[in-house]
Amino acid sequence: MKAEQMWGVSTGKGVKVAVIDTGVNPSTPSLKGQVLADEVPKAVAYKATDDFTGHGTTMAELIAGTGSGGGLKGLAPEAKIIPYRVDLEGLPGGKNEEKRTPKIAQAIRAAADTDAKIISMSFGGYAYPEDEEAIKYAASKGKLLIAAVGNAGRSTKKDLIDYPAAYPYVIGVAAADENGTVSKFSSSGGYVDLTAPGQGFPGWCDATFRSYCDREGTSPATALASAAAALVWSAHPDWTVNQVTRSLIDTAGRKWPKEKPSKYGGYGMVRPRLVLEEAKYDAGPAHEDPLAKENGGDLLAKAGTAAASSAPSSSASTPSQAPAKGSTGGTAAAGSSAESSDDSNTLWIALGAVAAVLVIGGVGAAVLRARRAR
Repeated sequence: MKAEQMWGVSTGKGVKVAVIDTGVNPSTPSLKGQVLADEVPKAVAYKATDDFTGHGTTMAELIAGTGSGGGLKGLAPEAKIIPYRVDLEGLPGGKNEEKRTPKIAQAIRAAADTDAKIISMSFGGYAYPEDEEAIKYAASKGKLLIAAVGNAGRSTKKDLIDYPAAYPYVIGVAAADENGTVSKFSSSGGYVDLTAPGQGFPGWCDATFRSYCDREGTSPATALASAAAALVWSAHPDWTVNQVTRSLIDTAGRKWPKEKPSKYGGYGMVRPRLVLEEAKYDAGPAHEDPLAKENGGDLLAKAGTAAASSAPSSSASTPSQAPAKGSTGGTAAAGSSAESSDDSNTLWIALGAVAAVLVIGGVGAAVLRARRAR
């Protein structure tokens, strides 16, 4: 990804990324001064800086770590993190802790009301109506929503993509190894939009933050895609979410036609360098969603209508699983995987070293139930 070359143009400065996860520890050497805990809305601020697994902190470091003290250096080292600790399964402390910890929908809505440009979600599970409404609300506010597609690639169930990645208006991210090959564990299907490195990273072993362990997953891939977006938005602060999204799609590395995204790699491997190296890069119309057809419309253009549904949902609803492929929702085109032999799980891209100098990071242990980190 040639991170050092990109940092000569953009380091993510001026861009805030909301990390919705297991919380973010602001005291690791790499994150000192990088976490804006005071900007978390009070209603969802409960233990936002108390990471109960180390997963959220690793994701934050992959995005905006400074590398100080031997810690991880993120792809956008001058971006800032707004942390959210949500009710993922495996939450410690029993029913009392569960009651006090914000739900995912609450965190998404709260993040949408801040000046964070990007909402990064390295987790996945079932679909809940209140989560989908929160996603629509955030999209109507011009936020770029990015989520992990899941680690079910080795599952006997084909095309099992997690939510929130499978919702419209969310960029679903798959994982690849250092050669640009889509990881065997990475989920596939009609909701995969982009691919980013997801193997060969260390991440915090646990909540003691004493050492790093080897990690892999679509979680780090999601964090790196979020950081890539931060680099682009920092270099072009006047761009809308539509232009940032379009630039990432148009410059993604792929061998298949853009109009036929692969069910394994989506539109291809993120390559923000190709946007940054061209000072007058044309990102297209500011007010046209490049994925409007797949998303079912441009919510940013319908902000008034969408904002009317901004009241928080009052109760949880029955979850549902993601369908095999996108048909009228999802960010990637329905049934749009390439039919030729090029539509394999390999991204044929000349990236040099995919992980380059930039980032080292990973994913905490996945809990194989409804809500889990990726």
